[in-house]
Amino acid sequence: MKIYDITIPTETGMVVWPGDPDVALRQVSSIHNGQGSNVSLLRMSVHTGTHIDSPKHFIDSGKTVDQIPIEKLVGDALVMRLDNGIKTITRDVIESHPMKDHIGMIKKLLFRTSNSELWLNNPGTFQKDYVGFDRSGAEYLAEFNLDLIGVDYLSIGSFSDTTRPHKILLSENVVLLEGIDLSTIEEGIYEIFCLPLLLRGSEGSPARVILVGQ
Repeated sequence: MKIYDITIPTETGMVVWPGDPDVALRQVSSIHNGQGSNVSLLRMSVHTGTHIDSPKHFIDSGKTVDQIPIEKLVGDALVMRLDNGIKTITRDVIESHPMKDHIGMIKKLLFRTSNSELWLNNPGTFQKDYVGFDRSGAEYLAEFNLDLIGVDYLSIGSFSDTTRPHKILLSENVVLLEGIDLSTIEEGIYEIFCLPLLLRGSEGSPARVILVGQ
């Protein structure tokens, strides 16, 4: 069995969602400067890099991160690879996928798209033309009682309409995992371990995410 870390490293200067605070990671205590230990300070949005959205993100009465059952974050996951020519994940795109019949039997889905190349080629510049779901794709997946849906850029929804896909899926208590790196991951079934910080009352959290597979 092999372990794959699909987490984006958190660092100063990394790409963030437009309007979110830039990441600031700096030392506030240094052994080199004569202090007793090295201590760093981190400032960022909870929706930075690899992170989860809980229902509270777009539904005011929705569950917060600490209220998500751990079973939704660990277990079998299906990685579905989409052709690089696909720019929006629609109902038709999902229904025509060769692994479509696994949806529902496997409750955690990760979508590898051309976004995965953005982490390699444009790591510090936000790209508005990333691949995301439209309303039809989100509505289709909402029918399957899923635990988790993951995408390889910073939002589940396309930049032109990010709100509706979020609301559709979060209203079904689907955990949204955003900002994962699937550039080295082949299509297939893995075991996922998605471990966000246990931030009480928060609508999102950074997460360390690994896949285990052959």
